[in-house]
Amino acid sequence: MTKQKKKQLKPDKITKEITGLMIDKKAIDITLIDVRKITPLTDYFIICTSESDPQTRAIFNHIKDSLKEKDLKPWKTEGYEYLQWVIMDYIDFVIHIFNKETRSYYDFERLWADANITKIKNS
Repeated sequence: MTKQKKKQLKPDKITKEITGLMIDKKAIDITLIDVRKITPLTDYFIICTSESDPQTRAIFNHIKDSLKEKDLKPWKTEGYEYLQWVIMDYIDFVIHIFNKETRSYYDFERLWADANITKIKNS
């Protein structure tokens, strides 16, 4: 497995852009988890909840298309066929789009409680 080339985007800029893209599609409960100090897996988890399958598709496609315009393509995606928990892995950050039940069940904030967790306000 080869790692995707790192893009020269500042973490604050890209995470803010992604959360903005989630807000564009009316995602709820948006959370940024900074795990740089506690795991080598990634730098950030960017999480949101979707209220329906069509909304999950819309969030996924909006993020994928917008980041592709900046030459950022996911290294791997999973879950799109079931839409309960869709993962977009960009190496330095991993995006999780959950439906309400799956988000509640896995409770990422509890799992990563040692990380710096920021709730994003939908304006």
